Amino acid sequence: MDYQQQVKRNTRGKGNLRLRLVNFEHKENHISHETQGLSENHLVVRRGKPFKLTLMFGGGTWNPRTARLLLLVRLGNLAQEIPVFFSEQCSDLQRWSAAIHPGESRSQSVTVNICSPVLSSVGVYQLVVQIETMQNKQTYAVGTFILLCNPWHQDDPVYMPMKEQIEEYVKSDYGWVYFGSSANVQSRPWLFGQYESGVLEACLTLLQVSPQHQRDSNKDYILRTDPVYLSLVICAMINSEGDDQGILLGKWENDYSDGVKPTDWTGSADILQQWLSSKFKPVRYGQCWVFASVLCTVMRVLGIPSRVVTVFDAAHDTDANTTIEEYYTTTGEKLGRSRDSIWNFHVWVECWMRRSDLSPGFDGWQVVDPTPQELSRGVYRCGPCPVAAIREHCLLVPYDTPFLYASVDGDVRRVIVDNGHVVGETLDSKAVGRLICTKSVGSSCLSNLTHSYKGLKKVYRHDLRDKMECRTFSQFSSDVHVVSSSPQITECGLTAEPRLTCSAFAADDHRGTSPDLEVSLNIEGSPVFGKNISFCVKVTNKSSQMRTLRENFSTQLKEYNRNPQHSFWTAHKEIYIQPYKDLTLYHTLHYSDYESTLAADSVVNAAVVLQDPRTNESIMSAQEFSMSCVPIEMEIAGGDCVEMNKEQTAHVTFTNQLDKVLSGAVLSVEGSGLLQQKQETRACLLQPGEKIENKVSIKATSHGTKLLVATLSHSNNSITVSRSYLRISVKAA
Repeated sequence: MDYQQQVKRNTRGKGNLRLRLVNFEHKENHISHETQGLSENHLVVRRGKPFKLTLMFGGGTWNPRTARLLLLVRLGNLAQEIPVFFSEQCSDLQRWSAAIHPGESRSQSVTVNICSPVLSSVGVYQLVVQIETMQNKQTYAVGTFILLCNPWHQDDPVYMPMKEQIEEYVKSDYGWVYFGSSANVQSRPWLFGQYESGVLEACLTLLQVSPQHQRDSNKDYILRTDPVYLSLVICAMINSEGDDQGILLGKWENDYSDGVKPTDWTGSADILQQWLSSKFKPVRYGQCWVFASVLCTVMRVLGIPSRVVTVFDAAHDTDANTTIEEYYTTTGEKLGRSRDSIWNFHVWVECWMRRSDLSPGFDGWQVVDPTPQELSRGVYRCGPCPVAAIREHCLLVPYDTPFLYASVDGDVRRVIVDNGHVVGETLDSKAVGRLICTKSVGSSCLSNLTHSYKGLKKVYRHDLRDKMECRTFSQFSSDVHVVSSSPQITECGLTAEPRLTCSAFAADDHRGTSPDLEVSLNIEGSPVFGKNISFCVKVTNKSSQMRTLRENFSTQLKEYNRNPQHSFWTAHKEIYIQPYKDLTLYHTLHYSDYESTLAADSVVNAAVVLQDPRTNESIMSAQEFSMSCVPIEMEIAGGDCVEMNKEQTAHVTFTNQLDKVLSGAVLSVEGSGLLQQKQETRACLLQPGEKIENKVSIKATSHGTKLLVATLSHSNNSITVSRSYLRISVKAA
């Protein structure tokens, strides 16, 4: 049944005709406006498109010759009167209009078609109906409706012409987040949860508690017509840095006991519901993919097409010179001496909109990054920045283009130091932004976006070996004094001046070179947690003399966005290589060498440094990698599409494919909206090849997309060995 609102009346004068009920025609309007499922309690419509409501009268009959209808819409203190005319259409899309179409006027009821301007403000509107006759004027507060952006309307700044893309970037409540490393891309599902209870209310409340609204509500309401403004406000509100009642608190340390570990979140709804129910206390904890996924949910709810994008090998440039400095010892251990860093992956959001503040060439996808990294105009937010501006190196285009350009296309300067002296360095112009990707439209496949961000890039190579010996730094200082030149910023990017002088150039991240030596480091196959990992080091002697070299190999645990910790495994040897020959070396990292240090989602920094004691020459190669895990098998009896409130059985199985016994194995299963609490099965000893099974009964309490999550851990250590997900579609009974 459509929602019917009892009305509150303020009457002046006497008369028989009165407004008894208002039918908001929920079902028809929600289908017409593509808002089904967003709310069970409110009418939700899109701007620039007519919606209808039926007024039902009592105490007399409706006569349009003797009675006049007038509507009033209010947004906060702002109000607009709308006279109701008899017409076949709402003719003016630039202002509010209301019309009664032929055949929609009856003695006891009338259907009114209301249309908002295509550039209306997003928010919750109050609707007032006024009936005027010769005898009196009656005013009725009939309820509220919610107005969202309209990506189906060609005059809306968020208009997206392809239906398939709107289905993916506005209506879909399910997506994939890519993580790991560019050499070993992994993925995990995410539930955006637009249709979960309370999510729409949380998204609208977010706007109401923002600093912009608290400072000047009228100004905020007026500016909400613009998706650029909405992006600026919402991006800052996703994180809780500063006193703005933001949604998520970020944390990158290991102790999450007073909150939720970021890797344990599987969807946005739980986060938004918790923030709303706690009266705007920040939810603990988030990292980049959590911040981005929640932002994507809010933007999709408001009608702004959005997608989650992962940048692999993303640079964090703290000094705005678009160059990332890294420092290594001669044993291959990476030092944390630079404030710059390269994240194995970083996740942000692209939002689709027309940039009315810029030229048309910058319309389309805009980067919006809510992870609190650096201040932007005094606030922890980043963007919206046109992807086209990054690709074309137009660094003066707002917002935050230089920082984002460095994130995807900066240079990496690697310096080898020994007793405070620089003994070798390389400049790598390809290491940053190796892969930029998102979920494909209509499928779970990866869509490569790298070409959208990275255009042609000029690379300058300079050989200044004679200057290297004078470059030194204190081992107790994080500041390194080097010979370099600053880029000159022009209206559309950087000039051709070099940003850095160096003695050696690396063609990619895995290869170090000098005039006479070359070294590359590669990983054999795809690393799997619990298995041995093999490395291949290839050395080329380009000189006419035999070389005696010292090889130092090092592996370090690294948070995906931080510098590595101390080495947990090293190897050293002396090698001999003939003139003009290649030499291939192999190293094996055994599971027993890393089982107490690494987890299935760990990132490892591997580096090899070759030293020539005769010439004091040092060269290096480095690579960071992540590992995939042995999968957990999950199956629903009857298939992955289930009916709401109907019990189903899920079969969950893990087979020990590792080369050792797992003692105290625990197979856990949980799922928001499917299980009330975590279900566990234990095995004292799980031999190689043996299985552990968990059969659980699930019942979906709401429709939409759900996730069943299974994890395997064991008492040898507290590390999770495997985590798997099963997508479940829930339909109404």
